[in-house]
Amino acid sequence: METFRKLGICEPILQVIEEEGFEEPTEIQEKSIPVILEGKDIIAGASTGSGKTLAFGTRILQNSKKDFGIQALILTPTRELAEQISRALANFSKYDKKKIIAVYGGVSMMPQIEGLERAEIVVATPGRILDHLERGTINLQHVNMLVLDEADRMLDMGFIEDVGKIISQCPIKRQTLLYSATISNDIAHLAKRWLKSPVEVSAEPNVDPEKLTQVYYDVDNHLKFSLLKHLLENEKSKLVMVFCNTRMNVDFVANNLKFMGINALPIHGGFSQGKRNRVMEQFHSSETRVLVCTDVAARGLDIKGVTHIYNYDLPADTKEYTHRIGRTARAGEEGKVINIVTGRDYENFSNVLKYNPKFNIKREETPFIHQARIRWMAEKKSERNFRRRSMANEREGRGRGSRGNSRDSRGHGGRGPRRSFGSSGGRGHRDGNRRTRDNAHRGRNNNYGSRRY
Repeated sequence: METFRKLGICEPILQVIEEEGFEEPTEIQEKSIPVILEGKDIIAGASTGSGKTLAFGTRILQNSKKDFGIQALILTPTRELAEQISRALANFSKYDKKKIIAVYGGVSMMPQIEGLERAEIVVATPGRILDHLERGTINLQHVNMLVLDEADRMLDMGFIEDVGKIISQCPIKRQTLLYSATISNDIAHLAKRWLKSPVEVSAEPNVDPEKLTQVYYDVDNHLKFSLLKHLLENEKSKLVMVFCNTRMNVDFVANNLKFMGINALPIHGGFSQGKRNRVMEQFHSSETRVLVCTDVAARGLDIKGVTHIYNYDLPADTKEYTHRIGRTARAGEEGKVINIVTGRDYENFSNVLKYNPKFNIKREETPFIHQARIRWMAEKKSERNFRRRSMANEREGRGRGSRGNSRDSRGHGGRGPRRSFGSSGGRGHRDGNRRTRDNAHRGRNNNYGSRRY
């Protein structure tokens, strides 16, 4: 505890640190907190789980004045990370209460508008802050501390232009802190634009390479999911994260695992914020052992106790591979990364090996496995639209057929039998639509049969 005190942290925060059981500051905390408390801008290379929230939160909490408007703005790339940071800051300010609010899209704006009127510290995603700026429901004139967390991810997600617009609304006289897992040339360029004579600090990755095992299996496309199921059932693990490149694959993997008795939860950007929060609460509490996710949904989340990372899809960006594996083998714990490689993953996996030569990824022989029966398939938008059009045509055909029959029942006087175009048309449409529906059904089956998972 004395080490934390020497960094300049005030007593109310020290009391929380002691209660949380933190014994020694992390590398990024030890290097950056004294510099931040001096009021200097910093550009910090720090990954998820490095303790950076306490690093930038210390000065924010110690300097924020009560009832003086929004004095600190923390920008993050995802809603989950905004929630995570706001909860952590609220915890650290337990004995010196601050008005902290998380602001992000996907939820109603009215509670945010009310909260922003009283807030002193705002943790937010760029898009929703712009919404409030356009509505005139947020005032950034008193911001004296600006934090750009996961700046590399915001760059990758195309938020940098939005961030620039937000920064233009903040006072020129301010302290700016930029945190990024990787310090690329693009990040360095952004630092020159927005920071004043920044001090550069960095910390070694939180992952212990000696505790991390990385392997890969080279399998046929049609056995990819079957191998994942087999490994989940036979590997000794605690919490597991399965990464996919698309929302469709997340749903496919999670739903089929559920059908096969493996309790898995999906999370991706297509979920409402309420649903995403519930999923993360279940995973954090270990109610569910397997989380199937996309990179965007999981980025920045600090989840303790993850022993296995599965790359069901290999990422196109090699930096994402580094971010994924950084979620296990932390703080001296054992961790394992399992890559399931098929023909469509060869290029991405080759890039991972090429640009990360220090990674020791060993090949494992594929065990004998039975092909799992797929019980849930995603439906493409084009297929869904085709199905809906076919159903609409079918209903329309039935309607015309019914009107034709009623018209025929009235008869045509002494002219004798007469062909009823309405009635025949109705039967024709029904038959035609039945054929169309059958063809559509066969088409979907063919598409599913050729789609590789």
